[in-house]
Amino acid sequence: MPPESRPASSFAIEVPGTLLARARAGDHAAFEQVYRWFERPVFTLALRICGDREEAADVLQDTMLKVIDRIGDFRGDSPFWGWLRQIAVNEALMRLRRARLQPDEVDLDLHEAADDLQPLPPAAADAALLQRALGTLPATTRSVLWLYHAEGYTHEEIAGLMERTASFSKSQLARGTRRLRALLDPATRPIQEAVHA
Repeated sequence: MPPESRPASSFAIEVPGTLLARARAGDHAAFEQVYRWFERPVFTLALRICGDREEAADVLQDTMLKVIDRIGDFRGDSPFWGWLRQIAVNEALMRLRRARLQPDEVDLDLHEAADDLQPLPPAAADAALLQRALGTLPATTRSVLWLYHAEGYTHEEIAGLMERTASFSKSQLARGTRRLRALLDPATRPIQEAVHA
């Protein structure tokens, strides 16, 4: 899916052209303002992918350093947040690739995937519960879920970003969805909480 047709991120932010022009000209105050505007959404995106606050903080710093270094490459033919978001996603996934061959990745036969893409149960509306459930998933699985559902990437795009196959992305999405559904299902949640108590 081309970036311009990808659904807008939940953190889409309009940036004044004058601020970007000042930042491109090397104005330090403008860079600081850009950083403040995007600190929270970049950190949140990195946290969703990496699952660790320290890693997310590192991704934020690396992302903003690259933005400062590459802001002259931004042509303005697409939203600035889309451009910056792509840098943040790449930085977060690079950290996952460094920790590659994680033993906690989930394998799944693709014939099981079709029925696992149904909507999550109503409990998914509880953001805190969803955050806790996402935190229990392996980093790779959580990243695929976030990139696919929240950021609007296709399986092919996720495969390219993660240096995997589209089948791998589909299997992680299906298994992650199944695990989230089980974690968020009110009927099974008390049993799971008793087991983990």
